[in-house]
Amino acid sequence: MNRIDLDRLVAGWRGPLLAMLLTLVAGLPSLLLLPPLDRDESRFAQATAQMLESDDYVDIRFQDEPRWKKPVGIYWMQAAAVSLTSDVEDREIASYRLPSLLGAMLAAWAVAWAGAALFGARVGVLGGAILGATFLLSSEAGIAKTDAMLCGATTLAMAALARIYMAARAGEQPIRPHKLLFWLGLGLSILIKGPIGLMVVALTMAALSIWDRDIRWLRRLGWGWGLPLVALMVGPWAIAITIATDGGFWREAIGGDLAPKLAGAHESHSGFPGMYLLLAPLLFFPSTLLLPAAMATGWTRRAEPAIRFLVCWLVPAWLVFEITPTKLWHYTLPTFGALALLAAAALARPIGKISRITGAALAVFAALLIVAITVYGLTVYGTSTAQTWAAITVVAALAAGAIGAFLLLNRATGAALIASLAFGVLAHATLAGTIRQLRPLSIAPQLERALEAADLHPRQGRTPGPVAITGFHEPSFVFLTGRDTQLTDAEGAARALSEGRPAIVEARDADAFRAASARLGVAGRATTVVSGHNYSQGDDVSLTVYAPPPRAAVAPADPEAER
Repeated sequence: MNRIDLDRLVAGWRGPLLAMLLTLVAGLPSLLLLPPLDRDESRFAQATAQMLESDDYVDIRFQDEPRWKKPVGIYWMQAAAVSLTSDVEDREIASYRLPSLLGAMLAAWAVAWAGAALFGARVGVLGGAILGATFLLSSEAGIAKTDAMLCGATTLAMAALARIYMAARAGEQPIRPHKLLFWLGLGLSILIKGPIGLMVVALTMAALSIWDRDIRWLRRLGWGWGLPLVALMVGPWAIAITIATDGGFWREAIGGDLAPKLAGAHESHSGFPGMYLLLAPLLFFPSTLLLPAAMATGWTRRAEPAIRFLVCWLVPAWLVFEITPTKLWHYTLPTFGALALLAAAALARPIGKISRITGAALAVFAALLIVAITVYGLTVYGTSTAQTWAAITVVAALAAGAIGAFLLLNRATGAALIASLAFGVLAHATLAGTIRQLRPLSIAPQLERALEAADLHPRQGRTPGPVAITGFHEPSFVFLTGRDTQLTDAEGAARALSEGRPAIVEARDADAFRAASARLGVAGRATTVVSGHNYSQGDDVSLTVYAPPPRAAVAPADPEAER
């Protein structure tokens, strides 16, 4: 296929659609294969389930505790997805993940759409494909939390802003649909994760205006109707949650969540300035080989308005994330659209020798890092069923790094990217399959299966609930067993048995549980022992599932009751 045929294939709506489809292929394996993850994903999913069960779509709660950290947008989207594709009683985590997959696809579409205006359809579709295949976005696409949808909303706003900026630079009047998409993306990003998307947009506007020494282009955004539109999107829920919580949501979201992240390492999520730069080769894989070329393009072609826009999108926000004390791997994701387009733009011209050598080395390094992570997981937590998945992951990751590096060094840059993307997407898919087979890490699903096998799961209706559990108080178990799940100690577990409810006891609580059971005159029947590694706490656990005795066999807890 010659260049003209390829340009025709990706012209118009087809390029963004192709980028979306690749993102779907890259993100779907994680969505389908991974068990419910601790802790954030299961907290989001359980809070959504409680919305559906209670019909309260304003307040956000995990069990009886307020979850006043993020706005309501992602919960509404998850609730809609579950209502359309599943039942809340089924606790199918894949349904809760659908908004994340759609957010990732939206981000890839937006990058391809913006790239077509900045550099042409070919560069646009390559940029969307690069973003959609990154390990970071394709992982977040399969996790039921805010970050993939935040990336989608923010990238949509930035793509529309890019088209508005380029029109202004050309002396043209931006069209209203582009302005509408900008304000819709901005409003959605606020409804998803508060000020993060707004920060990226505002920093880009400020940097561009300072660099160009011109703020007149900002007047063309449609402020007069755009701001009221954002207020209309966000305001009704903001007012409702303020009334429902007497202002408590804002005190917790700002004073208890956002401010501590800015002031220090919140919830032990610490990092050092430069951490995201060091992580970039891994998180941007399989397009790691183009990172040096992307940086070189941003510097050498900075006089071009399109490149300047991408630099102003990428650098200021990235620096803010680097200097913020609290760090999580996914925080820089809203800037990855700019990085992907810089990488794609680099392909339009010959890549220099230093960028090719450095890119090849980084690609091989990232591939080896993925191999090391896979081998470590298989060695420490793997079972025989994980070996096939892990072997394919290792081969595909090495192929993505090595073949891509070889082709890049030999100046076949387009072929290098295509090979890296193909093998990288395969490596990510099989990595998800490998993780699924690391059964010691999937404690909650094992406990759920053990309860069902013994007819003890409250959902089965044969044994009254809720289940009481000691030592493993993770949100994934609450999600799988329901809101009323009792996270308790040895005394509470023994009391649950005395009330005819199942109990799960961690080995460190066994002696205290036996003593409490003796005091209450109850003897449960051990049905299963589930052992594994609680990766949230870093501890090995051994959990025994107890069935309650028949009601007639339960001695009265109070001696006075016999008189």
